[in-house]
Amino acid sequence: MSDVVVTVPKYLWRDWIAEGALPGDQTELLYHFWVSKLPKIEVGEFVYIVAHGRLRGYAPLVGTESSCRLRPDSACLLRAGDAVACTILNPIRGFQGWRYRWWPQSTEIPFAAWETP
Repeated sequence: MSDVVVTVPKYLWRDWIAEGALPGDQTELLYHFWVSKLPKIEVGEFVYIVAHGRLRGYAPLVGTESSCRLRPDSACLLRAGDAVACTILNPIRGFQGWRYRWWPQSTEIPFAAWETP
């Protein structure tokens, strides 16, 4: 299995931040990231977030849902707290759906300005 990467569209970035469970936050609430098909990923692996052309950080996967009554043709990746702000030096163009992480974790660096577009 492997970590996955998803994109938050530019127009949703501020709303996504306002949702909560940001780097440094602890919560028992679950947050959903909707996808059309679940990747092969296990609890504890990381879901990385890309926005505005940059890697913004990751949160550990706490579970998945294969469908729900609100979105029967979708699935979701579930996260809670323990988010980490990090980036890589290379820009990342946004994309739909998800991809498996393609860079070595050793290239990740702290990203204090993760919130700034």
